[in-house]
Amino acid sequence: MNRRNDCYRLPAMATIVVGLFCFSTVAQHVVAQISFDQEPINYSSGAVHDPVAKLQQQIDDGKVELKFDEEHGYLKSVLDALKVPTSSQMLVFSKTSFQLRRISPWSPRALYFNDDTYVGWVPNGDVVEVSSVDPRQGAIFYTLLQEETKQPKFVRDQGNCLTCHASSRTQGVPGHLVRSVYPSASGQPHFGAGTFRTNHASPLKQRWGGWYVTGTHGRQRHMGNVIAEDRDRPNLDVEAGANVTDLSKLTRTDLYLTSHSDIVALMVLEHQTEMHNFITLANFETRLALHHGAVMNRALERPESYVSDSTERRISSACNKLLEYMLFAEETPLTDEIKGISDFAKDFAALGPKDSRGRSLRDFDLQRRIFKYPCSYLIYSDAFVALPAQIKDRVYRSLWEILTGKDQGNTYTYLSPNDRTAIFEILRDTNSDLPEYWKAAE
Repeated sequence: MNRRNDCYRLPAMATIVVGLFCFSTVAQHVVAQISFDQEPINYSSGAVHDPVAKLQQQIDDGKVELKFDEEHGYLKSVLDALKVPTSSQMLVFSKTSFQLRRISPWSPRALYFNDDTYVGWVPNGDVVEVSSVDPRQGAIFYTLLQEETKQPKFVRDQGNCLTCHASSRTQGVPGHLVRSVYPSASGQPHFGAGTFRTNHASPLKQRWGGWYVTGTHGRQRHMGNVIAEDRDRPNLDVEAGANVTDLSKLTRTDLYLTSHSDIVALMVLEHQTEMHNFITLANFETRLALHHGAVMNRALERPESYVSDSTERRISSACNKLLEYMLFAEETPLTDEIKGISDFAKDFAALGPKDSRGRSLRDFDLQRRIFKYPCSYLIYSDAFVALPAQIKDRVYRSLWEILTGKDQGNTYTYLSPNDRTAIFEILRDTNSDLPEYWKAAE
């Protein structure tokens, strides 16, 4: 089955997390590429060990076989091989992917994800889009041609994706981005009306423009499920898009693996993408600071072990940014209960790990905030564990001081004593990467 067309022959921009579109200039792209392709990062030339790279090696070795079907191509097999649950499905109908010709409110793009991989699929699309997080290099972008072959090949993007995916919107590193737009009836965004970058700090009223959203959220309102008819005054009928539990009147749900675009999955996605970016920022900033420090030490004939104030400040700044986001310092409070209608929340929470009292950082609250215990579950991720020791040690020490009450600063006053104790106990029971002083503390 040949699905190739002229669109596929364009440079592959695997814009995995939507709404993603190229506001960045060519000059910004070139600067990013030059920076990331030099020592010590070597983004394009360095070895990668992300989930897709590992899967491709298994395919090449004959250990894994991807199966193709006429309805979805390689999608189902890719999700299975990468352990991405179908319950994570979200549907986005804004034309904000390089396969935009095939995307509309009647034919939205499906997105699926787990902790380190994002998969995009469009009905009758030319490729399956995949992005995964390398523990050292951040977001790596791939496409898989939707043509049946004995040896499927994930093709790594050669830099086009960084036009959007390495800018101030991704913390300046190769990363992921979730956007909310004012979509027209065709799905084309009204760019002149403005857009919103979305993470857990975003007000709900600015989220999900151009997305379908299934689930209930009480009196809170968002931008999803509706279009903006007037280009000059692109108002949205947010009441019509509120508390939608059935998409069958809005789009062709029969084309997809499930009929949902789950509100809880969307909220987790928004937290996770930005958290990945902050982890990559911490990684890159530390490596760059140490590299530049070593260059200066040689130039000034200082000892190799000398660490300058500027190096300390650079690492400390990245540490503080990571900690604040990891502990949900600016999370937008919920005013009504959020309920999804798929199995996503159950599937996600079941992954644990759980402490001796059955608690997990994946436990949902969804009444006041996303999670019951506000510390990101990505603290267990390969990318976090692989952080350079110079910054990971700082993060663990600062986190220990915050959770034990030794840090009495104003930044984390929103964490109650019960919050701090619960997070501390969960981490101490479940995280084998912690320094010994965590396990010795009472």
